[in-house]
Amino acid sequence: MALINYLTKIQFDFGALSLLPEEMSLLGIARPLLVTDKGIGASGLLQRLRDVLPSAMTVTVFDGTPENPTEAAILLAAETFQEAGCDGVIAFGGGSSMDLAKATVLMTSHDEPFHLYAMIEGGIPRIKPVLPPLIAIPTTAGTGSEVGRGAVVTLNDGRKLSFISPYLIPKVAICDPELTLGLPARLTAATGMDAMTHCIENFLSPATNPPAEAIALDGLYRATRALERAVAEGGDRQARWEMMMAAMEGALSFQKGLGAVHAMSHPLGAIQEPRLHHGTLNAVILPTVLRFNEDHVGAKYARLRTVMGLPEDADLAAEIDSLNARIGLPGGLREMGVKEDWIPDLAVAATKDHCSATNPRPASAADYEDLFRQAM
Repeated sequence: MALINYLTKIQFDFGALSLLPEEMSLLGIARPLLVTDKGIGASGLLQRLRDVLPSAMTVTVFDGTPENPTEAAILLAAETFQEAGCDGVIAFGGGSSMDLAKATVLMTSHDEPFHLYAMIEGGIPRIKPVLPPLIAIPTTAGTGSEVGRGAVVTLNDGRKLSFISPYLIPKVAICDPELTLGLPARLTAATGMDAMTHCIENFLSPATNPPAEAIALDGLYRATRALERAVAEGGDRQARWEMMMAAMEGALSFQKGLGAVHAMSHPLGAIQEPRLHHGTLNAVILPTVLRFNEDHVGAKYARLRTVMGLPEDADLAAEIDSLNARIGLPGGLREMGVKEDWIPDLAVAATKDHCSATNPRPASAADYEDLFRQAM
């Protein structure tokens, strides 16, 4: 096993799931709330997790995680935690389950209305280091939320906001690529492009953080060489290992901030119908934002081409468009069900998203309207 300490403790390798009981013991978790979704239970993965735990341990399961975490689901999970007398949380699933789990430990230990802890509401200093311990176990290779300091949640009022604090970083991340071997090709593609977008946007952010940039570039290097293999052959163990590492590295680099891709995908993800997958949105929007930012990043695009193994004169946006097509992702937002008349409201929401502030090129509401139209 490779034990990594960066922002948190990470157990990373095939078979790492077996270390869960030991890590729970070290954190004093004896009565966990297991936060997951119904798809995980149906897939057989939930039983695999239960099999590594002591048979006498009481495990309370909350499997009501929606595709995009909601305030209502979080309050219900927190109520379940309290009623069952739980003393810690295990997040098991994709980014939605992990984000919901982070918000759940927040609401089991803090008393103010949930929305007041959002970053845009000045909530960062309101989050105190009194949260019950959280262990995160990803079953996809995309968000990297297992090492991230934030959660993105759709509030009851319809806003999709970020909740950010170093205290929301899980105490332990258990990254076992074995859990991703059965992931369908389409989900592998969408989550993989989520990881790749994280690496690219983190690197392009104008914030100064050379270690985070180096980690982002390493994640991008791995993703560009493993993603198509993982999509084409889901049982390719090395490709699955590389993609889980790339996803984790993308999130380890969040300290630099993201950009306009995420500022656009967040309000789209708040739409209730159709429900739009975050990673797929990032994949579809990324080429448009790459074209928008090209003249505002200095020599960084040249560095990206080198890391991705592309010719010096390669068009990065066209390369991402081509990759999306090869791995079976949509060619535009219209294909995903997005309507033209939504664009003005989406553009305003994008300007208010915290990720917009770290895009290398400032974007106005008019700019975002153009970007949304181009991405259609």
